[in-house]
Amino acid sequence: MAGPGEADLLAIVAPRPRAAELVRAARDAGAAVTVLDPTAPRAVLDGLLAAVAPTHVVDAEGRHPRPGGVPVPEGTAAVVVTSGTTGAPKGVELTVDGAAAIGHGWAGAMGHEPDDHWLVCLPLHHVAGLAILARANVTGAAVTVHDGFDLDAVGAAPSTVGATLVSVVPTMLGRLLDAGAPVHAYRRVVTGGAPLPPALRDRAAAAGVAVVDAYGQSETWGGCVANGVPIPGATVRLGPADEIEIAGAMVMRDYRRDPEASRRAFTHDGWLRTGDIGAFAADGRLHVVDRLRDLVITGGVNVRPAEVEHVLADHPAVADVAVVGVPDVEWGERVVAHVVPRDPAAPPTLDDLRAFARDRLTAPKLPRELVLVDAVPRSPGGKILRRELRPPAVS
Repeated sequence: MAGPGEADLLAIVAPRPRAAELVRAARDAGAAVTVLDPTAPRAVLDGLLAAVAPTHVVDAEGRHPRPGGVPVPEGTAAVVVTSGTTGAPKGVELTVDGAAAIGHGWAGAMGHEPDDHWLVCLPLHHVAGLAILARANVTGAAVTVHDGFDLDAVGAAPSTVGATLVSVVPTMLGRLLDAGAPVHAYRRVVTGGAPLPPALRDRAAAAGVAVVDAYGQSETWGGCVANGVPIPGATVRLGPADEIEIAGAMVMRDYRRDPEASRRAFTHDGWLRTGDIGAFAADGRLHVVDRLRDLVITGGVNVRPAEVEHVLADHPAVADVAVVGVPDVEWGERVVAHVVPRDPAAPPTLDDLRAFARDRLTAPKLPRELVLVDAVPRSPGGKILRRELRPPAVS
């Protein structure tokens, strides 16, 4: 179906180990891939297929041409569907050159050893999982793909398959440490998808775990900043409002079939606008502060939810926490903490949290409302889905 200067786009709908095989086969054949979640409801899959418009679908029954499919430009490696944490999911067109850049960049950042062996326990329909295959293709590292995240299997992988590298989201790392899993046996444990709380990093260090905190997006082939330092080939600067902007071969070509969103994603001189607020520390390392759109403005004071979450997460009665702003007649917005209590029978009170945080947060940043929840809604990559916690807009 693809013409000159084009390539077929294969939508892969298969369990992770089989999907990894199909990704490699498509790469060798010069086709691009979009990996979709095989467990998603049929209506969701149909919606994604309509939006991404692949030329073929590859599933358990084989490869099928898809009527109305649109080829991708030659040199495209993948179309990754974003998690939609701040709006409707988008198809991100990532290039073959970008895959090579991310592979060489991470080899430069972490080093490469002849026996390196990646364990993939993250979904391949998200960039974090797919990027591991790209890195391994560049370095020649072995890859083992699990069909999900299993505490025992991840902990045992260094001894059972010789895994030396693994990528997890912070919540997974916390569960591994809670279970006493021997994650110190990995040469490196890469975290990403959501901010790594300082307390969790300290716990990992105390357990002898060599953590590399990755920052990036679907639009950058995943992590392109390692422990605050751009990997070789990536460049980072701060734009207006301290928004993090990124340039390099790993940056996406554009959003699939959405020229207006693509235009808005880049600055006038071609840098990707991430939508994240950042700051450079005294040693030059990038610190990701929060999502630009997540800022809570209360009484004229800018409150960064992640800052409040990091403090409240240290409270001994808090298992998980998410902070959002909701409309308030007096303050414009008020800070609301959604908390999962460690013991549902003895949850913290709002006064408890405010007293605990008062020495570390200024008064406007202290929560004015507490909502107890069973779980904090998160994307498969670990990002908090704040839009699910905010009240619906009143028209």
